[in-house]
Amino acid sequence: MVYISTIAALYVVLTFISSVLGLAYSGIQLRLSEMLTILPVFSPIAIPGLAIGCFIANLASPFGMVDIIFGSISTLIAAFLTRLLRKIKIKNIPIFAPLPPILFGSVSVSIIILSVSSNTFTPEMFAFLTLSVGLGQFIVCYLFGIPLFMVLNRLKLFDNLENIRKGVKKS
Repeated sequence: MVYISTIAALYVVLTFISSVLGLAYSGIQLRLSEMLTILPVFSPIAIPGLAIGCFIANLASPFGMVDIIFGSISTLIAAFLTRLLRKIKIKNIPIFAPLPPILFGSVSVSIIILSVSSNTFTPEMFAFLTLSVGLGQFIVCYLFGIPLFMVLNRLKLFDNLENIRKGVKKS
């Protein structure tokens, strides 16, 4: 529970920092918290932490319940898929792991914005929002998330967590 709570709290704090900069709840997003979406590579315990963090962070969303519910579900699915992609590595880097948050985030945020805003849904507007949100997701997930992975992997911070989760005791 401590790890889940810590990940959720970090997600919330980083989202609120992005919000202060005007980059958390719009068609142009650079949610710093999305760098944490790499964490399921280390442990499945990160999956509920990310979903809960997204749920709490989206309580401040101008898109209301639609974002709170569907944004959190999107994050949950993306985190689960990130976990599934963890073993596909190039030079020991899970290069495809950031793709689910980018793809699910860009599509779901676009749908959420268009469903709640007064704009009429058009394929052009959907494509624009998907590309703009996707670009922000790409920047955060790859330019911040992959370096975060490399640091955490080098520090082996999640090794003990996984051993505890699996019931293995170190001597």
